[in-house]
Amino acid sequence: MIEFKDVGKTYADGTKAVQHVNFTVEQGEIFCLIGPSGCGKTTTMKMVNRLIDHTEGQIWIDGEPIMSINEHELRRRIGYVLQQIALFPHMTIEENVSVVPELLKWNKEKVVQRVDELFRLTGLNTSLKKKYPSELSGGQQQRVGVMRALAAEQDVILMDEPFSALDPISREQLQNDLLHLNEELGKTILFVTHDMNEALKLGSRICLMNAGEIAFIGTKDEVLASNDPFVQEFMRQVRGSVE
Repeated sequence: MIEFKDVGKTYADGTKAVQHVNFTVEQGEIFCLIGPSGCGKTTTMKMVNRLIDHTEGQIWIDGEPIMSINEHELRRRIGYVLQQIALFPHMTIEENVSVVPELLKWNKEKVVQRVDELFRLTGLNTSLKKKYPSELSGGQQQRVGVMRALAAEQDVILMDEPFSALDPISREQLQNDLLHLNEELGKTILFVTHDMNEALKLGSRICLMNAGEIAFIGTKDEVLASNDPFVQEFMRQVRGSVE
């Protein structure tokens, strides 16, 4: 679904934020990007929906080069969940979830059916439909962010440290919810995190980045068994808490 081939990002001042990035995210996979601050993981993710345009290489979504797609159309085809959630405070929860389907000119009946389906999938009580974001807890708001990203039935979802601001209990619950949700829906998810425990729990595969390049890609078992010094440095942070 998502393919990076020798992708790089060089800014006008010559700074190389990302270089020589190659990976493929398969249909239904949760692919986690992780690494130290400034390693390029968020830049890599933002290049998928052209919030940042790559300057080298090529990125494809479903076999189509992203640079051949109008950027606004591209973003409507891709769900996006942020750490800051970014719900519209003046809109009800129902209105927030309906934003992209309405932009795509879905008929009213289809929008209502989709909102109801998303409430069921995420386990939120439908009594929250007419509430405003300020009336919800942080965990509930983040669920609404996930609902909005899924609203237009996008196959590709980008998630940028979506649970990092939550308390540990809410965070663990939402991680579990995401795993169960993706078992049912089979979305292709590119997930950025700074937490190796989260990456090991969620990731079908984990991509460790360092200084703008890929240092290691592998499954949970491959990460845990790796003798790579960079991987081992990350694992020292979680050794003893990961089974």
